[in-house]
Amino acid sequence: MRSLAVAVAAMACLAAVARAGNFYQDTEMTWGGGRGKVVDGGRGLDLTLDRTSGSGFQSKSEYLFGKIDMQIKLVPGNSAGTVTTFYLSSQGSTHDEIDFEFLGNVTGEPYTLHTNVFTQGQGQGQREQQFRLWFDPTTAYHTYSIVWNPQHIIFAVDGTPIRDFKNHEARGVAFPKSQPMRLYASLWNADDWATQGGRVKADWSHAPFVASFRGFRADACVWSGGRQQCPVGTMEAAAAGGGRGWWSQQLSDTSYRRMRWVQRKFMIYNYCTDAKRFPQGVPTECHLR
Repeated sequence: MRSLAVAVAAMACLAAVARAGNFYQDTEMTWGGGRGKVVDGGRGLDLTLDRTSGSGFQSKSEYLFGKIDMQIKLVPGNSAGTVTTFYLSSQGSTHDEIDFEFLGNVTGEPYTLHTNVFTQGQGQGQREQQFRLWFDPTTAYHTYSIVWNPQHIIFAVDGTPIRDFKNHEARGVAFPKSQPMRLYASLWNADDWATQGGRVKADWSHAPFVASFRGFRADACVWSGGRQQCPVGTMEAAAAGGGRGWWSQQLSDTSYRRMRWVQRKFMIYNYCTDAKRFPQGVPTECHLR
């Protein structure tokens, strides 16, 4: 079995160095017919979408817990119909997945940041939270982060937490903890649904659309040869307590207040408040803190 308890993980953690990623060394193109290109000597990667196809890449490594950072500059101008993604996912019909998706819009209108968590193949249409960003994500690079440890999945934007999905397995809520996941990123055409419910289509006169990635950093436990190899110091930081290091990271009171500020000001959809979608009652985790 791939499932690992914390104690087993501690024994299995071997020397591995967390570092800023090189896209030549750490990722590979998965589709797009040459529309994705590594740039700047491996420090960046551009994904392109035209009328024929989008493009995507994945990490060469699989991870079982970690902190993943990616700097992204989204498609500028009229990005209606486009979707840029950055997510972790395992394989198979009972896969786990942790999603950032950026839904494009017409010029002058804001992107929608869509987040979701799948566990054991469940989650689509059930655990979405959506936000408007408080800045223009097309004029500069911004850092999007996933902290995934045995107790929390924390989504953050430029270091500000926007969502915390907690491990409530004791209350019957599934939590992704046993399936290694790869990093994936893509740019693709979803104009049947992405912008204003599909009413606004992609304007191909603005193609090719380009989303740019850099600053890929995986401070994470790599799954290789049936073993988990964690960066040096991971368990020492966890043993020190106080939420130090990503393995035991949780929101401090200050971070929690920052997250709640973002949610009050910029959240536009929360599955936990969607009584129409859940006439028999919202999911269990919505009642838990």
